[in-house]
Amino acid sequence: MDEKEFMAAADECLGRVAGWLEEFDPDELDYTLADGSVTIEFKDGAKFIISRQSATRQVWLAAGSRGFHFNFDAGSKGWRDDKDGGELFAVLAEVIGDHLGRPVEFEG
Repeated sequence: MDEKEFMAAADECLGRVAGWLEEFDPDELDYTLADGSVTIEFKDGAKFIISRQSATRQVWLAAGSRGFHFNFDAGSKGWRDDKDGGELFAVLAEVIGDHLGRPVEFEG
């Protein structure tokens, strides 16, 4: 994957995340989409950040004390955790649900 392909895939991913977050009650969380990252802010002040990392061609998720690094999988056209193969949108839904204290599913 060259730099241009990475940027397009990462930006599409971040856009999908932002679209999904739009559906949450702003009393639960708010988000900001800015140049290459989505910052999720919870009512308790916690922040999760999803960002593209051009140097490694990965998308990173910082969720509290946990960090995840996702590589693009051309076969599935999805983002997979470089440690356990978890899919980015499923992992994101899990960590947000854990923080909110209720299950959530990624729909986007």
